[in-house]
Amino acid sequence: MPLVSTWNLLEGARSKGYALGAFNMHNKETTEALLMASIEARAPVILQVGRAIVPHMGLKKAFEMTKRIAEDSEAQYVFHLDHGPWDEVLEAIKLGFNSIMCDYAHLSLDDNIKKTRRTVELCHDFGIPVEAELGRIPDAGEEVDWDEYLTDVTEAERFVKETGVDTLAISAGIVHGTIDGKVPPLNIERIEAIRDVTNIPLVLHGASGLSAIDVRNAREAGIYKFNADTDLRHAFRAGMEDVWSQGDFQLEDAMSEGRKRMIAATIEKFEQYGTLGTLDT
Repeated sequence: MPLVSTWNLLEGARSKGYALGAFNMHNKETTEALLMASIEARAPVILQVGRAIVPHMGLKKAFEMTKRIAEDSEAQYVFHLDHGPWDEVLEAIKLGFNSIMCDYAHLSLDDNIKKTRRTVELCHDFGIPVEAELGRIPDAGEEVDWDEYLTDVTEAERFVKETGVDTLAISAGIVHGTIDGKVPPLNIERIEAIRDVTNIPLVLHGASGLSAIDVRNAREAGIYKFNADTDLRHAFRAGMEDVWSQGDFQLEDAMSEGRKRMIAATIEKFEQYGTLGTLDT
């Protein structure tokens, strides 16, 4: 299947009550795992070029690797830039990304609005939807005063109106990464309040470790895209470690098992998000 539009996928998700899965690639095998899982699950997949792979191989090479593998696949996919600064947004447009997340959440609200609006105007000229972030998402293990991190409802309403952004990543009790399987409870009331004043699809980053109940509640509250990486990386790593624990095996043998485990973990995410089998409907 061809490259598809995030707008079309989000429209389907909102009308049918499921959420999209967005996952990071780290190399050839993890890219293949996401695409193979998409095919097996009959679900669309958002392939994210994220903050780990860009410093490792550069945006252009990461995109070219993903594009080469995806074009040989029967999966339905999106090329998404994750947490891109302005210079990467410009490069991503030239390369052929069809979905972009700009990230100016570290700036003041006024500057975040200004830079996001500029990004939206540019990307929309090329028919590319834009995701932005408002609020702060801590790393697992941080000491957190959630009043300082949660996305403010009033600010979210203003942000969406003044930027024209298509989707909004919010902070609602989520963390990047997981520690000992402990994940703080989601603030469902905050998600619902932001949904009601923005009326656009909301996004949760750092969705690894969420229980099926948390995912269901978040979907019902207005989350239509989940970003998950840690759970899938851990599955890949477990496969590699299992092979090496048996003795001296080739790297390719270990990565093959890692890919197999990551496929299963990704399909589990599709099932939680409600996208399992949606390409057949």
